[in-house]
Amino acid sequence: MNVWSYVSGLNLVTVLIALVFGISVLQGLLRGATSSAKRLALMVTEGAATLLGLFLSWELTEWASPQVQLWLASRTLSIPPAELGFWEQLYYTGVTGLRDFSLLRFALLFVIDYGLIKQLLYRLIDPFVDSWLSEPAPPGRQRTAPSFLSSLVGGVIGAVTGAGRSLLMIALLFILTTLLPQTPMTSYIGASELYRKGATEVIRPVTGDFIEQRLPVFTRQVEEEFASILQRKYEVVDAHIPGNIADAAKEITAKGRNDEEKAKLLYQWVGTRVKYDWEKVRLYEEQRIWKEQTPEETFATKAGVCIDFSRLYAVMARSIGLDVKVVTGLGYDGRGGYGPHAWNEVYLAEDQKWVPLDSTWVASGGNWFNPPNFQETHIKEV
Repeated sequence: MNVWSYVSGLNLVTVLIALVFGISVLQGLLRGATSSAKRLALMVTEGAATLLGLFLSWELTEWASPQVQLWLASRTLSIPPAELGFWEQLYYTGVTGLRDFSLLRFALLFVIDYGLIKQLLYRLIDPFVDSWLSEPAPPGRQRTAPSFLSSLVGGVIGAVTGAGRSLLMIALLFILTTLLPQTPMTSYIGASELYRKGATEVIRPVTGDFIEQRLPVFTRQVEEEFASILQRKYEVVDAHIPGNIADAAKEITAKGRNDEEKAKLLYQWVGTRVKYDWEKVRLYEEQRIWKEQTPEETFATKAGVCIDFSRLYAVMARSIGLDVKVVTGLGYDGRGGYGPHAWNEVYLAEDQKWVPLDSTWVASGGNWFNPPNFQETHIKEV
């Protein structure tokens, strides 16, 4: 019972780190000095090749990314105002995304560069590594077990190899806990004595503030850009502006003297003319049946849910020359919680800024066109 209590109380992270180290030592003992030394040299060689590949890829991508952006910008690519097929939607989403989103462009080019450079490096070193690692047995003789001294030296080399593998594992866990600090998993990992020792005495001094301070910032930037890429799909899917919607938008905003007045007129019209489709919500919540509808269908039926309000508003706004986004995230549900929601942001040229608006909530009362407390009830998806 005492043994079981001890085993059940062990931290699995500690166990895994110890296993990685122990298995490496055992492999060294079984392989002997020569084979273990070669394996260690192979690991170091592959590690060096990987680091060199990453460095060269980074440098190449830093040079190539602006060149690709300039080339794509020079193509003056615009989404045609017509109904697009699936592959056309995918093409315009991808190409305009590469042009407009720097992190996406850099990431894609980096992956391509790294793949090519790593293949080149491995083609250069593989012949030498293969010939060096090959251990043909003498003719007529079988391989013999290593001597005691060879096993002992192999075990020491295995310990060095195991330490390297364990530190790599700790480094990956360190990155994970940095990106997800407020989770039970992070607390559990931090409870491992071996992890804390490796992270505190090796990983943190080596990496400085890069992982703990810069990586979370970079990750948030990636999340924000990814959300923008997802929102770009509505610009592509809804690129076609039906004539009746364009005519209606022009008539609705005829008295608007600037972008803000036109945007408000559309906000009021969509919010008061389109009714919330509770039946669509019920079908989804009870039967998981989602009825996708186009802005043209929303305009015709005058019914929809938040994403339909937002897509219709975006199409109408674009038809009169306004820059507009469909934004997804969480909206306050009035009961102390938040649920999936969609709204818009429109650019006011005279003020040179984007402002939020929620035409879905017009029927609930209050002002939802750029109110001061908008961010308290609407949380952007990032």
